[in-house]
Amino acid sequence: MNSFNKVIVVFGLVLLATSCADKSKPNYQYMPNMYESVGYEAYGEADFLPNGMEAKMPVENTISRGWIPYGIENTPEGKEIARLNPSPLDSLQSVSNLAKGKELYGIYCAICHGPKGKGQGTLVKREKILGVPSYADAARNITVGTAYHTVQYGLNSMGSYASQMNTEEMWQVSEYVMALKQDLIK
Repeated sequence: MNSFNKVIVVFGLVLLATSCADKSKPNYQYMPNMYESVGYEAYGEADFLPNGMEAKMPVENTISRGWIPYGIENTPEGKEIARLNPSPLDSLQSVSNLAKGKELYGIYCAICHGPKGKGQGTLVKREKILGVPSYADAARNITVGTAYHTVQYGLNSMGSYASQMNTEEMWQVSEYVMALKQDLIK
């Protein structure tokens, strides 16, 4: 019976300890930062940063590193000025530029314009969008400058791709568009 009494006493102590404990809070916090995290305000004051704020807005009239601003306006007159612009890419690397342009064209442009530039992409065939022109259309009078202007700013229902591609990639796609136009005219 002696061991039975010991079991009863231990069981009673466990009941007493659990009934007095506050179940809403743990007794010990081994990693308090996991239980009670510090919430920081994204655009508020931050004491731990040297400038006193985090996520500041950039200074006015600054540009992102690696981005070159396009000096021609998004107007019909600007597009006519762009018509005269040649590609600034190195002509010695034209094979690699066309290969990269073909890859980017397949990613961004072929879904609407088609793989050969005839204006018969997957979305046109499924009648999701209409009115995509062929590059061989003589009335379009496409040059590498106007192709770049269109990729930079968009035209009609086509939006701008300036946020998806950098300046060099947009020129590579424009050169590839001109290569497709030459293939269609032949």
